[in-house]
Order: sequence, then structure tokens, then C-alpha cells
Amino acid sequence: MTSLPLNDATGAVVVDQPRKLRQTRETPDKIFRGVTTGSGVIVLAIMTFVGLFLAIRATQALKKAGFSFLTTQSWDTNNFNFGIAAVLTGTILIALVAICVAVPLSTATALYITEYAPARMRKVFISVIDLMAAIPSVVYGLWGFFFLQAKVAPVSAWIAQHFGWIPIFSVKGVNSDTPISSYTLFTSSTLIAGLVVGMMITPVVTSIMREVFSQVPVGEREGALGLGATKWGVIKSVVLPFGKGGMIGGTMLGLGRALGETIAVYMIISPVFTIQPHILQSGAISVSSLIALQFQEANHFGLSALMAAGLALFLMTLVINFCASSVVARSRSGASS
Repeated sequence: MTSLPLNDATGAVVVDQPRKLRQTRETPDKIFRGVTTGSGVIVLAIMTFVGLFLAIRATQALKKAGFSFLTTQSWDTNNFNFGIAAVLTGTILIALVAICVAVPLSTATALYITEYAPARMRKVFISVIDLMAAIPSVVYGLWGFFFLQAKVAPVSAWIAQHFGWIPIFSVKGVNSDTPISSYTLFTSSTLIAGLVVGMMITPVVTSIMREVFSQVPVGEREGALGLGATKWGVIKSVVLPFGKGGMIGGTMLGLGRALGETIAVYMIISPVFTIQPHILQSGAISVSSLIALQFQEANHFGLSALMAAGLALFLMTLVINFCASSVVARSRSGASS
């Protein structure tokens, strides 16, 4: 559709121009604008200072190690033979196990609360989820150490015995022809640490997904029901597409917490400084648990090396959050119908 040109009284063509808008801000608006702007600047400044602090303190170790800091598996700072190849691999594997556990559990829980739970029980479930998010990580670590290890080790042994031909499930000393002699091969593993961390991040991811699912426009729900959709049809065609951005954002937030979890992982794993791709076998390490393990005994150079490891974790978390923000910004969640 094209608009016809307008002529003034003299017959000249009048060109359309955008009208200038003037906005007069009252004092409360100015105060609110100043407070929100200042808060945003402070957050960015803190993040920048943290990154600069880590980079400055890590300079000595990074200069000494060079590029081998990313490829070396051992951690012997006294002999200048150190790197994060093993700890970075362990960090990623533990976080992936945690996400594989937390995302399906969180999605199902959030859908049950918003779609199926009775109205009078909904607040109870929400309160329980919020309470789980407030439990300190050391409590999850104790639960994993004294309860989960004993329950999961036999399951891990069964998986290793029957599915050990899959590389990620293989365990040295176990094969399908010999009985499993001891469960000690499977306690302190990446799987158990990932399960504990998964339980820790599930409440956070669930809360975000539940909040997004509860904002699905009523008109779209009623439209789908009016067309004859079942409850599952409404969830599949309306709720999940609308909440896709929130699901990704919640997952990435949980992943960021899983990458940086310290105490629970430190209490579960048995630290080894070699790349351990077998998630059922005892022996793993993560960046945060490395810092907790070495911090008290580190000398000046060792502290610089630990700062370098912390800088690597900081940058990795920053990249993940940036990618998640980009995905969420392109999603449809929060749009009004």
C-alpha cells in the first residue's frame, strides 16, 4: 500500500516528517532513572574489576606456562609443570551430567506445577522448590557423600559391567566376564558429583521455567482448547514454544552455577590430575574444587596459577551467559498475544 503525496495551499508537495516528541520527566522519574542506571553501571564495574583482578594476579603464572597452560594435565607449580587440561575437562563433564539430570526434572516439575497441580497444592510445591534452592551446598555435599555414593555405586557397577563397551561408561578393572570385586571403583566419580550438582541446580531452573510457563497468554491456551487440543496438545503447541526462551535461560543459569560449584564437588570427588573421560570411574577434578584444594598450601606462584585457573572459569562462564542472553533475546517468551 502506497500513500499519496499531499499538497499545501500553494500546491507544493509536502514531505512527511516524523513528529518530534518531547518528554518532561518528573523528579521521581529522574530519581528512578538515576538509581537504575547507577545499579547497572555498578554491576558492570564489579564484573570488570573481578576480571582485571584475576588477569593481573594470573599474569606471572601465564607468562611462565604460556599456551601449555591449556594443554598440561598435571598441577605441579613447584616445578612449573601445571595446566588446566584435566580440571577444565572435569568441570565440563560434571556440569554436563548435572544439566542432563536437572533439565528434564525441572521441565517436568514446572509443567506439573503450572498445568496439572491442584490450585491449593500449587503454593505448597512452589514453597518446597524455593526451600530447596535455599539449602546450602555443603548439605547437598553431605547428602551425596553419606547417602548417594552408596546407592549409586552399585548402579554404576551394573552399567559398567553391561555397557562398558561404550567408551564413556567403561571403567578400568571391570569387564562383562568378571564379577565386580569392589564398589570403590565407582564412588567419588564424575557421575555422582554431577548428580549432586544436578540436584542443587534443579530448584533454580525449575523456578525460572515455572515462572515462564505461568505467563503463557490465556487467549492462546483457550484458542488451542477451542480447536480441540488435549492438555498435552496445549503444552506441546503453546506452552513449550512460548517458554522456549525461558527454558534456555534457566538452563544456562543452572549451567553457570554447575560450572562454579565448589564445596559439594570437593566433598564427593577424588582428585586426579589426568583427563578422565569415564564418568563412572572414581577420580575427577574441577576448577573450583582445585582452588579449594590447593589454596591453603599454595605459595606466591601457586596462588598466581590458581588465579589463572579462576580466570579461565570466569571467561568460560561469561561466554556461556552471553550466548544464553543472545538466545533468550531472540526468543518469544514474554511476548504478549
